[in-house]
Amino acid sequence: MTDASAERDDSVNHVDAGALTALPKAELHLHIEGTLEPELILELAARNGIALPFPTLELLREQYQFTDLQSFLDLYYANMAVLVAADDFTDMTRAYLRRAKECGVRHAEIMFDPQAHVARGVKLATAVNGIAAALATSVADFGISTELIAAFLRDESEGSALEVLEELLAMKAPIIGIGLDSAEVGNPPSKFIRLYKRAAEAGLRLAAHAGEEGPPSYVEDALNLLGVERIDHGIRAVEDRILVKRLVREQTPLTVCPLSNVRLRAVDTLAAHPLPQMISAGLNVCVNSDDPAYFGGYVSANFEALAAEFGWDVATVELLAGNSIRSSFASVARKAELLAELAAWRAAQG
Repeated sequence: MTDASAERDDSVNHVDAGALTALPKAELHLHIEGTLEPELILELAARNGIALPFPTLELLREQYQFTDLQSFLDLYYANMAVLVAADDFTDMTRAYLRRAKECGVRHAEIMFDPQAHVARGVKLATAVNGIAAALATSVADFGISTELIAAFLRDESEGSALEVLEELLAMKAPIIGIGLDSAEVGNPPSKFIRLYKRAAEAGLRLAAHAGEEGPPSYVEDALNLLGVERIDHGIRAVEDRILVKRLVREQTPLTVCPLSNVRLRAVDTLAAHPLPQMISAGLNVCVNSDDPAYFGGYVSANFEALAAEFGWDVATVELLAGNSIRSSFASVARKAELLAELAAWRAAQG
């Protein structure tokens, strides 16, 4: 495979946008609330009689300039106010699935923030059932297999997270695992040891955000203290050579979100993103969109921007798509189907 960080060379078989869109891929790092497009926010606000602080499309779009993670989170949580009824959650989820299909996504593992909705007075069942209704027909309607992950807010207490987890378990919510998101700095993995122990006891899969704004030690602690199988982001792991060696040896999945990292100033520019370095080091990385309505693009837009910036060839994007499929929580049979589709895509590239 050509070095992903190599400069462009006309002799290299670069991948065009159409092929990147058709590339069969899994999306493993996607917050469903982060897919709320401004147009849908205004539509749901009108439907539910909610007065927004930014009542026009132009004013709302002006708010999408972020200086850091917290400035994004402030708008992200404010916009959630339009999600009131189960149908709102269903419409939001179906809108994402429709766009994901256009991006070549064949399997999606979707996170939602249950605490954020409960704190607003929305019943947990309303959010869960609304999202689940869309996911129940995702294969038939969009050709996308799906799983649901409950992501807990690290800037809230572990007690709050445990209460919500117990309620999810009691209602037999159709979740495959748990995650950990929101403000990372000052909220280390060590804060959530009991939460992850309880989730593991319940047979849930374990992932956590780490190493986005937080230090490499947060990645190590998520592995050692929480027992996670997958790290969301993980870009700062490259600062610790010993940690990189471990991640390569264990092939721990890292769900990287490049456009998100640039928009939130975790990296200065796309050209400065460590993803090529991570690929060259042998890390198990894949490309995802995070909160695409806020960060300038769904997953195919991330692939297109990266391929244009780094001059990627077919082998590089095939590797990343394969990593996404193999790192998913999909069944062995589903992974085999998707890898076969990927092999067919590769053959079609010549």
